[in-house]
Amino acid sequence: MNTIELNGAACRYRTDGDRRNPAVLMCNSLGTDHTMWDAQADALSRCFYVVRYDTRGHGASGAPPGPYSLELLANDALGLLDHLAIGSAHVVGLSMGGLVAQCLGLYAPHRVNRLVLANTAARIGTAAGWRSRAEAVREDGLATIASTSPARWFTPAFAAEDRATIEPLQRTLRRQSPEGYAACCDALADADLGDDIRAITAPVLVIAGEADPVTTVAEGVALCTRIRDARLVTLPASHLSSIEVPAVFTREIQSFLHS
Repeated sequence: MNTIELNGAACRYRTDGDRRNPAVLMCNSLGTDHTMWDAQADALSRCFYVVRYDTRGHGASGAPPGPYSLELLANDALGLLDHLAIGSAHVVGLSMGGLVAQCLGLYAPHRVNRLVLANTAARIGTAAGWRSRAEAVREDGLATIASTSPARWFTPAFAAEDRATIEPLQRTLRRQSPEGYAACCDALADADLGDDIRAITAPVLVIAGEADPVTTVAEGVALCTRIRDARLVTLPASHLSSIEVPAVFTREIQSFLHS
């Protein structure tokens, strides 16, 4: 792992694979860190130069006081590409990371080759809901959010059966900065790309979880309706589909990036 300073925050990142290969930038979801992509990075690094990082406020990256914005999170991602001298990359993002990926596709199209938008939407949730969660975390910390996270992230069967996968994710969430997490919630409250995503020109793969209550299949369909060169695949999973069904998720990405 390496650390650099980006826009006033330490950014922890790692790379895997041969840097002479095409680059893939992977953007994590709210409450996770770069390890959420372990299964995908292992497979993709055979043919790609895989770049993963902890979004500000998450993992081992810095968590300076807010405000944060979607544009700031996207600028962090661009700064990391600049630091690594990567002119353009495929970008994979899930949930909040999917919004970052959309933002890159919109406002830095020359830096994006292909986009994978997983379990995300042009707007996730409501402003009131995110503000309420930010307030609760600032007051009470992340213990309650971590204890209830499996119900938001996974199908009931997976949550009940695969504790070996879920418990490390909960520990990661508990260890995070409450202020960093809350500031990202505030950024999500204001993040609404709406019809702007019609301007995305990169080829797009949209991945939706059939049982995802956070970003539904209908929202995945909406992304494909607005983005000209987009196609949808649905997976038998809930919100963290890259972790619940890693093999099929990885195959879909590999097929798309190699096409």
